[in-house]
This record gives sequence, structure tokens and C-alpha cells, in this order.
Amino acid sequence: MPPKSAKASVAKQNAKADQREDTLQAVVLADSYEKRFTPFTLEHPRCLLPLANTPLIEYTLEFLANAGVDDIFVYCGAHTEQVEEYINSSKWKLPSSPFNTLTLLKSTATSVGDAMRDLDNRDLITGDFILVSGDVISNLPIEPALAKHRARREKDKNAIMTMILREGGIEHRTKNKCRRPVFVIDPTAERCLHYEEMSHGQKGGRYVNIDPDLLFSHAEIDVREDLVDCYIDICTPDVLGLWSDNFDYQSVRKSFLFGVLKDYELNGKTIHTHIIKDYYAARARNLRSYNSVSKDIISRWTYPLCPDSNLVAGQQYILGRGNVYEEEGVILARNSLVKARSVVGRGTSIGEGSTVGDSVLGRRCQIGKNVRIEGSYIWNDAVVGDGSVVSQAIVANEAVVGRHCRVEPGALLSYGVRIADHTTIPGTSKITRASRKSEDASTETDFHLVGQGGTGHSYVSDPDSDSDTSSTISSRLVYSRALASSSASSISTVDSEESNVDFHRSDTSRRSSFRSDPSEDVSQNRDFHVEATASILDGMTKGDSMEVIHLELLSQRLSANADDHMMRSALISAIMKRISTLIDNENSGASDAVKKVLSTYRGLVTQMGIFDTEEQEKKDQVDLLLLIQRECMEREKGEQLLLFVVKELYEGDVVEEEGVEQWWEDARGKEGGMEKVRGVVAEFVKWLREAEEDEDSEEESEEDAE
Repeated sequence: MPPKSAKASVAKQNAKADQREDTLQAVVLADSYEKRFTPFTLEHPRCLLPLANTPLIEYTLEFLANAGVDDIFVYCGAHTEQVEEYINSSKWKLPSSPFNTLTLLKSTATSVGDAMRDLDNRDLITGDFILVSGDVISNLPIEPALAKHRARREKDKNAIMTMILREGGIEHRTKNKCRRPVFVIDPTAERCLHYEEMSHGQKGGRYVNIDPDLLFSHAEIDVREDLVDCYIDICTPDVLGLWSDNFDYQSVRKSFLFGVLKDYELNGKTIHTHIIKDYYAARARNLRSYNSVSKDIISRWTYPLCPDSNLVAGQQYILGRGNVYEEEGVILARNSLVKARSVVGRGTSIGEGSTVGDSVLGRRCQIGKNVRIEGSYIWNDAVVGDGSVVSQAIVANEAVVGRHCRVEPGALLSYGVRIADHTTIPGTSKITRASRKSEDASTETDFHLVGQGGTGHSYVSDPDSDSDTSSTISSRLVYSRALASSSASSISTVDSEESNVDFHRSDTSRRSSFRSDPSEDVSQNRDFHVEATASILDGMTKGDSMEVIHLELLSQRLSANADDHMMRSALISAIMKRISTLIDNENSGASDAVKKVLSTYRGLVTQMGIFDTEEQEKKDQVDLLLLIQRECMEREKGEQLLLFVVKELYEGDVVEEEGVEQWWEDARGKEGGMEKVRGVVAEFVKWLREAEEDEDSEEESEEDAE
């Protein structure tokens, strides 16, 4: 038999090489090498923390399975043994797994840069690969981005990476609030030219430093601050070479991306973007985005990655009304209530008189009697005692909250922590039982914090750890109210599809110069208006107290980063709907219906929408009355209704004489059909003015007499 020709041998080798290159690989960074989830990550790996009762890494692996990935390399960091045990017992290791191989890589890396250089040394990557963080939740199809990347690569071997970014508006709730990424892009070539991060409270104003040469060498440039960075990158093996050549590269964006773009003249490598408008993609990169992404999952923005898809073997969630997900075996007392947007795991019991809303309860949790849980995350096997209140907090596995306790917004109770009865936990608390690394730090229980009989101590960051303000802020579950208010002025109001008249204050934000498509912000504002109005109205209909409605509304405000105008708009819409219901369905007179509703809930208007009582210009009161006027314009007998509401608010000291007069003179209340409900109110305004004149003349007479 004659020997094979050299030409045939070479062809066979080339075919094998092509097959290797066609194999799509992915690298999952299961550890972010940050401390944003402390104190929980002191004892368990970040990628296994529950997100809507499903481990974080499950969402990432589902995304890669849908993307058609063949081989996966999972880079572990802290708690490698736990990750290995979980993966080996998961569906991803079964013969039916969609992956050819799933390999766990162990290393001593202390940063993403170290991990990437270690990966380069292992020589495992044979072609294009997807680099993704282990906390990504996405339902986007990656095929279009991958096809563009490969086509671009065929034409230019220097096109080494494609970043997938999503349009999300300036104030999307999954975006980093502390460090705002800015991408400078050539839209004609979908090429990223410059990257920079603007920090919260940046000195000297909001600006980016762009090389002037870029402005002359590119005919068109977009400066984008509205993009959500999904941390999904399609890379070539050349990317690993650049990591190895530059040992000062430690992070993917701030050092690697910035450095490669800055040194383009030296390396000649280009990095491109693929910007999506549809689908969902975000990272649970810190506790605040964990909160936001959880709400998105429960609200089904991430479909099909929702609780009722039962991603993990053994899950049996069923979707109910109001986006309530329950597993079989949940025990509810007869008069307990699970409100909208909640998840409850198997074996959990909720006692008499207890309410759970906007919250996630894991499996086998024990919730006592008359407990209120709002906007919180209660993980497996946790206990909340009778009469306690848990608001916008995380209570980890096997933690116990005693009877008649109060866990304030932002508090974090780690694994096995025990809070004694009648204890209040401040919102800034991070409580753990884990030992501290600092030699002079005691691990003894802090009874001043957890109460007599409690277990746990306050988590304190290591003295040598990164004290960056953004890291500290991002490791909290919620913003403080002051921080939420400080950012409110930069959010757009609901557009003309919700209201034909814009009653929002007229000052514009400097962020508008970065805006590419404001319709996304408008959509988010509209969603907030609908959800908040429905929530308030539901509470009023059930007879909830003002405090309960206020707490729920505040939770929604923080989630959507809503401003004062948006809060007033939702509140007034709900109040007017409730008044109309009483008039139509309960045969109440207009005056009686107005008094019944406002006598109970006028305090909400003061707490959530009126902050100008000490100001000469009553912008908040004018805005409030314009919103009421618009609501009355669309209702039967709107003139009388407007009169009764304005009088009730005035007599209840919610609005002042100056506020009523400034509203009456405001041109916005006299256009667009608004003027048709002013007739009857004119007499009331006239009476106010005359009363004020009489009072002034009396004061002058008294002064003259003196």
C-alpha cells in the first residue's frame, strides 16, 4: 500500500484545526475577587448565593447553554471545594448536559488579571471564547454578535474582542450608581475608542478625557453613558496574550479595556461593541444590583429565566396572581397574606396575621405570627419570630430573628446569626458569626448589637482591604433616603403618553448630553407609575395603614430610583381612583369620599411629596395641585371634585395659601383643557385672597395702635 501523500496529511491536520476553532468555548469567572457581598462570602462562594431561590451560577450556565457553548472552564477562587461539590452534583455533569466538557480550574489568583494570565499559561483556549462573569443573568441570543465578531475577524485579525452592551437609559436600576462607565464609540465601525469611569461626586464636574486626535480621525463619535455593561465579551486568544504581556492589568474594564484602547498606536488591536436594545442582560455585581435583578426576575423581564422555569432539579414553583411564585408544601395561616412580587419556597410556614410582600422566602423558613416582611430576602431555614418587622434586608440561612424585633432597611444578617427578642437592628449593620482576619479583632458576640441571648458580631473590613467609597456603598442593599433624594432631580418624568402636560420642574440635567434614547427611561418611569399606583390603591382598598403603604412605596421608590414628581404622580393617581371608587360603588357623596380618603392618607402626601414648606416658591405644592387638576379634568363632575380635594388639603395643612395662589396663577393650569375644571374653585381662591387681605389689614391696625 503506497504511503499517504504529504499533501493529504496536511489537509487532515488543517481539518482538525478548523474543528478545534469551530468549537465554542467559554470562561466563567466564578469569583469576582471583590468584597461586595460580604459578610455572606466569608462562608460561601458568591456564585452559589441564591437569586430568587436559585444559585447565581445557574443563570450564567443557562445563558451559555442557550448560546451553544461546547466547552466551559469555570475559574474558581474562594471556597473552591463548595463550588466543585455543587457543580459535580448538578445537571451540568449529567450525560444529558448540553456541554461537551465542564472543567473547574483551581488557582491562587487574587484578581481577574491573575486568572487570565494563568489561563494563558494553561494553553486551553483553541479559538474564539466567551468571557463572562459568574453573576450574569441574560436571555439574549448571542448568535448575531458572534457572527459579526467572526466576520470582522475574517477581515481584520487585529479585531480581538467584541463587548455586548445593552441600552438601558441613564438611570437604569441595574447600572452601577457609584462608578458610571462611559463608552466612546465610532458607530460606523462599532468600534470602542475610549473607555472611562466617572465616580460618584467626581470633582470638577462630570467630564471625560478624550484624546483630541480621536475627534479628528473619526467622522462620527458617540459618547454613551446610557449603556448597561453586561460583562459578556467575545474574545480571541490574542486577548490572553495581552493580559500576559501586561502584568499591571488587573480588572477587565478599568485596566485591560482602558489600557488596550489607550495603547492602540503601539499594539494595533481594536475592540468592538455589539449594542442590543431588546432582551435582558445584567450582572448581580453587588447587593444593590442583586436587589434590582431579583425584582426583574420576579417581574418576568428575564423570561424564560424565571422561578417557575424551575432551573434546578427538585424545584416546583408555580406562578400565581400578581407574580407570586410558590412551591408545593408552603403552609399559610388562614389570615396571612403573601402580596405581589414574592417567591416562597417549599416547607416555609407563615403564621397568622403576617404579611409578606416584594420579598423572597427560601425553603423551610419559619415566619411567626403578626410578622411584616417587605422588600427582603429570607434564605433557607431562617426564622422570624412573632411580631417582628423585616424591611429591605437579607436574612441568610439558619439565621434567627427573635420576637418583636425590627430589622431596618439595609441590614445584613449572615449565616446562623441569632437576634434576641425585642432588638432593633440598624440598617447599616452587617452581622456575622464568621471569624475576623484581623488578629486584634474579637469574634465574641456583641450583645449590644444582637441583644442578650443573641449570637453574632459586626463585620469589619480588613484594614488593608480596598476602602474605595464605591465598593463600600455597593456592598449595601439599599441607598439611604438622602442619597435617593439627591439623585432624584436627574430622572425624567413620565412623558406625554402618561400625561399631556409636563408638571416636572424645568431644570435639565447635564446627563442629557449623554442620552442616546430617552424612550427607555420613559418606559421605566411608566412601569413605575403603573406598579406604584396599583400598589397604593391595593393597600387603600384593603385598609392598610399609612405606615404600611409608606414602607412599600419607599421600597418601590428605591428600586426604581424614582424622584419626587413620580412619587406624587403615582400617589395622586391612586388617591383619585380610590375616591372615584367610593363615589361610584359605595354611593358616597363626593365631599364625603374625599374626606374619608384624605383624612386617612393625607400624611402620605406630606411625607412623600411636599418638601417646600420653608421655601417661598412652592414648587412641590404647585406640582401636586396640577396633578390633582389633571386627574379631575378626566372625571365626571371634575369641578366639584377639585374643589373638595383642594379645600381638604388646605384645611389639613398639606398645602398652604401661597401654594394654592401660585398654582392658580401657573400658566400650565390654564391650557390643554385644564381650565374647564377651574370654575368652582375660583370662588375658593377668591375667598382665600380676601381672607389674607383682611388679616393683613388687621395686623396693620394693631401695629398702628401700638
